[in-house]
Parts: sequence; C-alpha cells; structure tokens
Amino acid sequence: MIEGVWAAVPVKEFAGAKQRLSPLLTPAQRRALAAAMLEDVLAALAAARLAGVMVNTLDPRARTLACRYGARVVAADARSGHTGAVAAMAAILTEEGAAGMLTCPGDIPAITPAEVAEVLDGHGAPPAFTIVAAHDQRGSNAILISPPDAMALRFGDDSFLPHLDAARTHGLTPRIVQAAGIALDLDNPDDARAFMAAPQARGTRAWALLAEFVGGDLTQTG
Repeated sequence: MIEGVWAAVPVKEFAGAKQRLSPLLTPAQRRALAAAMLEDVLAALAAARLAGVMVNTLDPRARTLACRYGARVVAADARSGHTGAVAAMAAILTEEGAAGMLTCPGDIPAITPAEVAEVLDGHGAPPAFTIVAAHDQRGSNAILISPPDAMALRFGDDSFLPHLDAARTHGLTPRIVQAAGIALDLDNPDDARAFMAAPQARGTRAWALLAEFVGGDLTQTG
C-alpha cells in the first residue's frame, strides 16, 4: 500500500446544489442531500489509511463537516469548478511533498474504507495512476495519482476515457479498479434510482435521507 497519500475532495457551495435532481427534490432537500453525501464521504476517508484529508470549499456547512472529521480545509480556486479546485489541491500537496493524491467528489456516499484500501493497494511506484470509473463508465469517480502533479486532471461527465488517454500520453499505465460503492455518484434521477437499489448504498446517510424525501416513489418514476 502506498503511504503518504492525501485525499482531496472539491466541494461546491451547497446553495443551488444538485440541480439535475430538481425533478425529485426541492432546493432545501438538495442542500440537505449534498451535506449528507459529503458527510458519508468524509466518514469513509477519515477511517481509511491516508496521510490526511483535504477539502477545498467556501461553503460554511461543508467547512464545519470537514472540521468535524479532522479534514484540512482550503479555499484555493474553490469556485473554479471541479477541475480547478483539484488542480489547486494538487499544487498544494506537491509543494508540501505529499507522495500522492486520491481525489474523489463529495457525491459518492457509498464509498467505504475498504474500497479506499483497494485503490491504494496495488498502486505502482511513482509515477503511477489509478482510476475508478462512475457506474456509467463515463465519469472519473476516484483518481489516485503519484506524485500529485504527475499529470493534469480534467473532470466532466465524460472524463474517464480521456483520463486513460492522458495517462498513457504521460507514460503512465492506468490501473483501473472496480469499486461498486465509489462508482455510485448522485447527479440525476437515474443515478438516484440506481443508488437506492444498490445494496452498497443502504446504511448511508444519503440513502436514509432520500428514502425520507421520496420513499417508494423513487423506484416508480422515470
């Protein structure tokens, strides 16, 4: 297992969070879900064998949650989108001599410490690149890169294959890990239905909140 890896979690401000879930949830419910998902992610990362957890955000509630789980909060380029926020954290960690960076979003609430360990285990000697795809095989839900600046990361709905290509261009052989919990992100109603039906999701704060908000209606819509 590689040592000296920091988790890096970019978090947008919760106001206006998860607008693609508006067919299912009110703005207040989406804000509450965003906070619940982030707490699920932070709890898993805090329990994993990592050198530390860094959260890049300007949101007061997200800062409070991060501090509750012993995470370090930064705000560099926090409003520059997912890509900009991750790049800022990579620069900080590189400057500080971190061995690697495991970046994941705050909306994969089914992540577990065991899955984090699986990503860390088998990661090659630096420079190295490990990735976990989203459940649709389009997005990049977790990337472990060592050193943190081995290559630039660029996120979006279809970033998985471009990340593989970019790694190879930089002389890195991408290691792909299948992790069912990490793969379950929550962006739209279809994601929410898949999440609620997944065994890995049960027991998370996000699952309980969605069950409270929409109950059985979620599996009957769409």
